[in-house]
Amino acid sequence: MENKEQIGKKQIALNIVSGKSKHKMGFGAGSIDLNNISPVIIDRGEAVIDIGAMHAKSKPERRIRFSGNREDVPNGRQVWIVWVAVDRNEEGQFYGGATACEMWIDEEARRGWKILADHVNRMDASLKRKFMLDELGSEEKKLLKDLLVSHNEEWWERSPEELKQALEA
Repeated sequence: MENKEQIGKKQIALNIVSGKSKHKMGFGAGSIDLNNISPVIIDRGEAVIDIGAMHAKSKPERRIRFSGNREDVPNGRQVWIVWVAVDRNEEGQFYGGATACEMWIDEEARRGWKILADHVNRMDASLKRKFMLDELGSEEKKLLKDLLVSHNEEWWERSPEELKQALEA
């Protein structure tokens, strides 16, 4: 069976189904729309939008076996994923949430460390319009700010002061 999207067909989003529901709520009820969130990878002095990170397949993550034990990656380099949510109000779109998660990558050994639950929780926090960027260093904050401004300066101008203050290096 082919999985091609048909014209006019409703878009399927990730559904959250509760076992407590005793009635049908209709197509897409309780779904989370991930169309308004983008992963930014900060690695080797560069910040880039890498949609592959949505499925743990960003450029740094490819061909890496991950462990939950930090000691398994003694020669790794620190890589950041920042989940950036875009929101809209009457003035237009803006950066509404941003959360950072770290991982360590050793390409030579093809080993990495990350806590998947932390990445999922941080993505959720970004979707809930929270800012959690304190763990980023001043260089990473500058790289992220420069990327957000260059991607869309109008969105940056409409973004909350909380984000602008969080990215002051």
